[in-house]
Amino acid sequence: MAHFDLDQLEQQVSALIHLNQQLRDDNASLRTHQEALLAERGELIEKTEQARSRVEAMLSRLRAMEENL
Repeated sequence: MAHFDLDQLEQQVSALIHLNQQLRDDNASLRTHQEALLAERGELIEKTEQARSRVEAMLSRLRAMEENL
């Protein structure tokens, strides 16, 4: 009976070790993905600001042209 309990315990420990490694791998993958998304977000924010600046510059030029008419 004790041998059966020991085998069962060994299987459970082995399953937990496997699950722990799988969770570590998943966590590392998610962290890498999060870093990539944050970098992409930064790039998109920068592009949005550049577009906003260009639109504001065009509006200023149009207003200046309108005033000259």
